[in-house]
Amino acid sequence: MAPPARPSIAEEHPSPELTRTLVAHLRQELRDGQEELRTSYARKGNAAAMLRGRAVLVDNALRQIWRHLSLPKGLCLAAVGGYGRGELFPASDVDVLLLLPDDLDDKHDARIEQTIGLLWDIGLEVGHSVRNIAECVEEAQRDITIQTSLLEARLLEGNRKTFTEFTTRLRDHLDPQAFFEAKQLEQEERYARHNDTAYSLEPNCKESPGGLRDLQIILWIARAAGTGGTWRELARNDVITQAEAVQLERVETFLRHVRIRLHYLAKRREEKLIFDYQEALAQLFGIERSEVKRASELLMQRYYRNAKHITQLNTILLQNLGERIFPGHRAAPIYIDEHFQMDREMLDVRSEDIFETHPPAILKSFLLLQQRSELKGMSARTLRALWRARGCIDAKFRRDPDNRALFLSLFQQKRGIVHELRRMNQYDILGHYLPAFGKVVGQMQHDLFHVYTVDQHILQVVRNLRRFTMPEFAHEYPLCSRLVAGFERHWLLYVAALFHDIAKGRGGDHSQLAIADARKFCKEHGIAAEDTDLVAFLVEHHLTLSAVAQKQDLADPEVIRDFAGLVKNERNLIGLYLLTVADIRGTSPKVWNAWKGKLLEDLYAMTRRLLSGSTPQQALGLAGRQEEARGILRFHGLRPGIEEDLWEQLDTVYFMRHAADEIAWHTRVLYYRPDADEPVVKVRLNQAGEGLQVMVYVPDQPELFARLCGVFARLGYSIADAKIHTTRHGYALDSFALLDPGEHLLYRDVAALLEHDLAEHLVKRPPLGPPVSGRLSRQVRHFPITPEISIRPDEKNQYYVMSLVAADRPGLLYSIALVLARHGVDLHTAKIATLGERVEDTFLISGSELSKTATLVRLEQELLEVLHI
Repeated sequence: MAPPARPSIAEEHPSPELTRTLVAHLRQELRDGQEELRTSYARKGNAAAMLRGRAVLVDNALRQIWRHLSLPKGLCLAAVGGYGRGELFPASDVDVLLLLPDDLDDKHDARIEQTIGLLWDIGLEVGHSVRNIAECVEEAQRDITIQTSLLEARLLEGNRKTFTEFTTRLRDHLDPQAFFEAKQLEQEERYARHNDTAYSLEPNCKESPGGLRDLQIILWIARAAGTGGTWRELARNDVITQAEAVQLERVETFLRHVRIRLHYLAKRREEKLIFDYQEALAQLFGIERSEVKRASELLMQRYYRNAKHITQLNTILLQNLGERIFPGHRAAPIYIDEHFQMDREMLDVRSEDIFETHPPAILKSFLLLQQRSELKGMSARTLRALWRARGCIDAKFRRDPDNRALFLSLFQQKRGIVHELRRMNQYDILGHYLPAFGKVVGQMQHDLFHVYTVDQHILQVVRNLRRFTMPEFAHEYPLCSRLVAGFERHWLLYVAALFHDIAKGRGGDHSQLAIADARKFCKEHGIAAEDTDLVAFLVEHHLTLSAVAQKQDLADPEVIRDFAGLVKNERNLIGLYLLTVADIRGTSPKVWNAWKGKLLEDLYAMTRRLLSGSTPQQALGLAGRQEEARGILRFHGLRPGIEEDLWEQLDTVYFMRHAADEIAWHTRVLYYRPDADEPVVKVRLNQAGEGLQVMVYVPDQPELFARLCGVFARLGYSIADAKIHTTRHGYALDSFALLDPGEHLLYRDVAALLEHDLAEHLVKRPPLGPPVSGRLSRQVRHFPITPEISIRPDEKNQYYVMSLVAADRPGLLYSIALVLARHGVDLHTAKIATLGERVEDTFLISGSELSKTATLVRLEQELLEVLHI
C-alpha cells in the first residue's frame, strides 16, 4: 500500500480524509513492520538489529506525520531517551520532544496538539514533551532525569538550526561534575528501592542492581564528560580496557535478549522476571532442565552471574570516570606496606600483578579495609587485579596456614565484616576460598518464603547477626543485643551463619549435610573443639527452635523439657536463639512478624529457666505470671482479690498459655461479669507489635471456632495465633492474634468495628457461609506444594494432634474449620505457622469421630480436598 499523497506546501491544514488515510496506512505499516522484526529476531537472534529496526520503523512513521502536517518551519521533532539512542524494545514507550524556538507564539498550539494526537492514533505509546529551548535548559538544570533524557536527543525531522541551538545550549549548561554526582545519588536511591541486591528471585532486568540501568549510567556519564558514547569509544579513550569492552558488549547483549523476550512473552512492557515467565524465557534461550534443576533455575543462575559482572564493571568504571571528571590536585599515595598504598582514600595495589606474585595479599586487602577506617573502598585497578587473580585461590592456597588465619581473622574484626564478605562474594573470592559456598552462588530457593538466592540469604543472616552487636541498632531487637553483648567469641555465630544453608541443592537434609562442612572448616582453621561443637550444633539445629516455637504447645512442660535436653546448655540456647531470629529475618520481609518474635522469645525464656535449675512447672513461669498479672491489675487501680471469682473458673492450662499482660487484660474486661449472658468481644492493638489481639467470651456454642474464622476471613485478616479455652462453668474464652497480609487496614481504626460485627454475629448466629475465595500468589501458582495432613493421638491419649502443610491462600483456616465443624471436632489450640506462602499449622483437637478409623480417614480426605488448590 503506497502512502497517501503529501499535501501541497500551500495547504496549511490537510483534509481530515487525507489524515485518516495516512493514520490507517501507518498503523498497518507499524503492525506489519513489528511482526517482521519479531519473525526476524526469532530466526536470527540479533538483538541489536531488532532494537535498531524498531527505532527506524518508528522514525519513518513520525517523519511521514511531520511532513503531512506541514508544521511551522522553526519547529523540530527529536527522539529522546532510549529512542534517542536509536534503541526501541518491543513494548517500550516512544519518547519524543517537540522542540520550539524561544520566540514562537501560541497560535500553533492546535497544530501541535494534533501532532501529538496522531502519534497515538497510529498505535504508538508516546511519552511526549513540548518545550522551547529555554524551557528545556531550565528543566534540565532542575531535574537530572530530564537532563539525562535530553542528553540523548536525536533529530528526527524539522528545523536543524533549532535543534543545533538546543544541543549547544544544553551542552553549555551541562556541568559534568554535578551530573556525575547526581547520577551516583540516583543509582544509590535505585539500589535502595531494590534492597541493594541483584539477587532477588524476581529481579527487574532494567532497574535492579546488575540491570541495564547500571550499563546506561556509565555511558551517560561518559557522554557528559566527553569521553565517548559507546564501549569501543571508551576503550579507545583508555577509560576501559579492550577486554572490558568485549565483556560489556557481551553482558549487555544478554540483558537485551532477556528484555526483548520478556516483552514478547508478556505482550506488554514488562521488566520484571516474574515466575510466570521464567520457564518460558528459559525455553526461548534454549535452556533445558538438568537432573536436579529446572530450566528456569539454570536461566536465573546465568542471569545472576551476568548481573554480578555488570555490578563489578559499574563499580570500576564509575571510579575511572570519577577520576577523570574530578582531576584536582592528586596527592602522592600514602604507603601502607610493601603491597598496598592509599590513593585518594582508596586501597591501591603498589603493583598490578601483586595478587598473582603474592596470593596471600588477596585476603590481606579485605582485612586492611576492615582495619583502616580511612579507606573508603578499593581503587579500580585493585578491583581489576582481584578479578584477574581469583583463580590463584586454589587447593594449595586454601591449605596454607597463614591464609587460613587471615580468612578467620576477617570474622573477628570490629568493623566491615558484612561489607567485606559481600565484596568477596561480588568478586568471586569467597566462592573460590569456600568451594561449597561457590556452589550456592545464584542458586534459587523455591520454598515460597525465601526471596533471595542462597548466597545472598546467607550474607543477609550474617548482616542481621552483625546488627545485634552494633549499639546504633540496639533498639531493633533489644533482647538480641543484650544477649550477644555477653556471648563470648560472638564471631562464631557468623561462621555458623555462613554454613547453615551451604548444603542446599545437594539433595537430602541440608542441615545434616552442612555439619561435615562446618566441622571440617573449624578443624582446618584451628577453632577449639568446644567452639567447633557449638558451630556444628547451630548448623544442625538452625531450624529447630523455630519449629518448636511455632508448631508445638509451649504450655506443655514436656515440650520445654525435651527442647532443653536438646540444647543442653545456655550457650547453645543463646546462640540458637540469635541465629534463629537472624535467619527468619533474612528470608523475606514478609516472613517475620511480632507474633513469631514473641513465640521465639517465650520458648527461649522458658528453656533458659529450666536450664538454670527450675522445675518444668517453674520454667513455665506460672506463679510468676499470675503475680505479674496481679501487679498489672493493681497498676490499673483494681483492688486486691478482684480477680479471684474469674480465676476460679480458669484452669492451669489457661494460665500456662497466656502471657501476664493477656491475663490482666482479660481480667480487667471480665472480672465484674464472669457469667455474662451476652457475648463479650474486645479488640486491642497487639502489645508485641503489629496486628490485633481479639478476645471473645461467650457461653460455649457449636461451631464457634468456624464462625469466628469466617468473620476474620471475610474482613481480610489472617490468623497468626489462636488460643481456644473453655472455662469450668462452660464459657468459651478464645484469643486470636490477627494480621492484615496486605497491610492495607488501619488497625486502630477498625478495632471498634470488629468488636461490633463479631458480637452481632455471635448473637444472631447466622448459618455458616461458604469458604472465602481469593487470588493466589504467583509463587503458589508456579511452585505448588503437595498438601500433607497428619492426625495422631498425643502421648496421653487425651487429645489428637493434627498437623498440616499446604500453600497459603485467603480463607484457608476458615475452610479447615468448616470441615472440622461438619465432623463435630472440637478445637483446643491452634499453632499457626505461616512461612511466606507456606503454612505449617498444628491443632490440638478432640471428638468421637477421631477414634474410629473409617471416620478419621474420611475427615483426612475432606481436609486434603480443602488444602488442594
